[in-house]
Amino acid sequence: MTDQFCFCTLAVGSRYRAHAHLLAKDIQTHSPNTSFVVLTDEPDEFRAYSHVLPLKHILRSVKGYHDKRFVIEKALEHSDACMYLDSDVRILGPVPTTMEWSPGITARTGCNILKHNTQDNQRGEFSIIQKVANKLGIELTETAWFHEFMFTVKKKAGAEVEFLKTWQTISYFFELNGYYDGEGNVMGLAAAKSGLPIQFDSSDRFPFFKDNIEKIRIKHGQSNQDEKQIYFDIHREIEYPKRSTWKKILRKIIGRIIFGYRWLRLRYFVVQDSSFSELA
Repeated sequence: MTDQFCFCTLAVGSRYRAHAHLLAKDIQTHSPNTSFVVLTDEPDEFRAYSHVLPLKHILRSVKGYHDKRFVIEKALEHSDACMYLDSDVRILGPVPTTMEWSPGITARTGCNILKHNTQDNQRGEFSIIQKVANKLGIELTETAWFHEFMFTVKKKAGAEVEFLKTWQTISYFFELNGYYDGEGNVMGLAAAKSGLPIQFDSSDRFPFFKDNIEKIRIKHGQSNQDEKQIYFDIHREIEYPKRSTWKKILRKIIGRIIFGYRWLRLRYFVVQDSSFSELA
């Protein structure tokens, strides 16, 4: 296993674990010498893979989106650079044995944070973005937003550590204001504050499948629907399993209870965060 680079993902819950198993097999096939760090609620499920480092994890953010920061943190304990992939990404072909990354964040897709949040209709969270920028002295014209399904982080003299801490603090502020996702905005703000550079590289280092990205490729004639249909079908089966009506109702009730618990727990986390006073 190399200690220069690894893949990583978050797989909490049966749906995400099912996706992560497929991704683990893809990495085993197309990049067998690369470690795969998986934060999951059921690490024993992944023990059979020699290249997988499964780590026990309980979600801390209200809806789980911002737990990506823990994935990055653990991955960088094992490697100089890590590529975060959503668990439902599929790797379809060989991964180069060596991939060069600049220190900081390398994202496949993104733009200026102002453009992303105001180009069509102003997004609801834009006022929160402005408040964070004003409180922390962040210049939005120099701040990036990027798509969070695939990005690489390479160590940069400790700036990555500050980035993760700042991501946590800003995510708390967003969640307290009712915005539970939008990691691309939060990561962009955290990177700007911590001095971690963001660069964009739209050239794919290896062939992959991600359902919403593939739909765009097909729309623009860059991919073939028939060739990728099997991946759409597998993805759909995992995302929408057949359940009885009572199980669906039970899941909704449990989901609301968990949401309420995490919302209350967020208040405790905020009190424990010494940097949050800058946003108060």
